Amino acid sequence: MDPSLPEIDAGEDRTMESAGGLTRPVPQVSALTRPFWEGCRRGVLLVQRCCSCSGHVFAPQDFCRSCQSPDLEWVESSGEGELVTYTTIWRPQTPAFEVPYVVAVVALTEGYEMLTNLVDAEPGEIRVGAKVQVVFRDVAPDVTLPCFTVVSA
Repeated sequence: MDPSLPEIDAGEDRTMESAGGLTRPVPQVSALTRPFWEGCRRGVLLVQRCCSCSGHVFAPQDFCRSCQSPDLEWVESSGEGELVTYTTIWRPQTPAFEVPYVVAVVALTEGYEMLTNLVDAEPGEIRVGAKVQVVFRDVAPDVTLPCFTVVSA
């Protein structure tokens, strides 16, 4: 277990100071999501796989969405996928987020989808169906996010 990832109470406010001195929300680590966030800190994208039906489960759950088995294990994902859809944010909900930024849904080769950010791409050059690869971005001293970048259009 990574001691740099504190267990967070559901009601606790988790924010970090941005470059402009504003605060932005950061993910909350729980007992269920801890393996995922520890993997991200190490630069490894982890996903749950059902030991009964072999389906992949994301976001982390207590049971398989397909067969309802509680027998899940954490496995490494390839981090390779395809852009399903996206939107470019030009007016953020809080000034702590620098614009523009791209929110996307990526279909991973293992058969699950992830809501994420697309980085290192000009909004006008992004195309649905583009091949993408995971990259990791530190957003707080103890939080690393899995983002994706386009590897071929």
